[in-house]
Amino acid sequence: MKKTFMLAVITLFPLSVLATWFHWPELSRFVLYGATIISLAFYMSRATENLSILVGERIGGLINATFGNAVELLIAIFSLKAGLYSLVLASISGSVIGNLLFNGGLSFFTGGLKHKRLQFNVHNARHNSALLIFAVIVAFLFPKIFSYELAKADVFKLSLGSAVVMIFLYLSGLYFKLVTHRGVYSAGEQEAEASEKAEWGFWRSLVTLLVLTAAAAYVSENLVETFDFVSNRLGLSEIFIGLVIVAVIGNAGEYITSIMMAAKNRVAVTVEISVGATLQIAMFVAPVLVFVSLLFGRPLALIFTMPEMASMVLAVLLNIMIMNDGDTNWFEGATLVAAYAIMAVGFYLL
Repeated sequence: MKKTFMLAVITLFPLSVLATWFHWPELSRFVLYGATIISLAFYMSRATENLSILVGERIGGLINATFGNAVELLIAIFSLKAGLYSLVLASISGSVIGNLLFNGGLSFFTGGLKHKRLQFNVHNARHNSALLIFAVIVAFLFPKIFSYELAKADVFKLSLGSAVVMIFLYLSGLYFKLVTHRGVYSAGEQEAEASEKAEWGFWRSLVTLLVLTAAAAYVSENLVETFDFVSNRLGLSEIFIGLVIVAVIGNAGEYITSIMMAAKNRVAVTVEISVGATLQIAMFVAPVLVFVSLLFGRPLALIFTMPEMASMVLAVLLNIMIMNDGDTNWFEGATLVAAYAIMAVGFYLL
């Protein structure tokens, strides 16, 4: 698997550069850029994981916060630059839905086929559940409700205030888990973590991460330029492109890692990836995009459409119902994937 992705990076990135220079057809570039970003995202996740092991949990948590969703953040920033604001909002909601339902469900399904019961720390699951409720139902749903009664300028002020609060709470959560309550929510999982050894040294990991991030930025900018053509050629809405295609491309590296960890019965890692990445998107990436939008002269308000909002709320509630007991199986994983499939078809038909 690792050799396959290494070969993909070595092959696909140069092809992406050539496709840009020689103006290959837009549809072929779209497919090529997407495949390239998936391979880059996988190796970025490996480099981030190596750095986290080498520098310890505390700094590792900050590295994950910064680079964990770097690809999706880059695509969103270039989409903001191109004025594709509805696509950016759709990619945020798509990441929430995709991480909780598609990634979590597929991981549990795969792991459950090999192991009858998949168990993880119930206290950590409940802690994450509370944060999910805050991030999606409080921080996203309330501004949506208030937006019906507020002027447009006040709607952005509300989003800006929410963004400040979410970033503060997200950083506080890192401090809580990595400093004041370090180890409290990972009892029984520390032996596996302690046995982990980094594949690469510090400098190799750091240089690899920085080089791959630069490569991902280059490909992401070119990918965004193909969205208009693909939307018109394939008849796909901006919302569907952002919610399904961009969300899957941006998180593909995490999806692959999560599935592999579940197959090894390391479900705690799978939960941390699926739920942790969701919280990172909702409480860190989305607020950062609000501030970044100010650089482009058109503020981004975190006000989602009703289908997006309803899908995120239902994804959170279903995820909590399945994961709150610290125990899952392949059938519950299939249930999550089935819910994602229904929502994806609905957005395709919009």
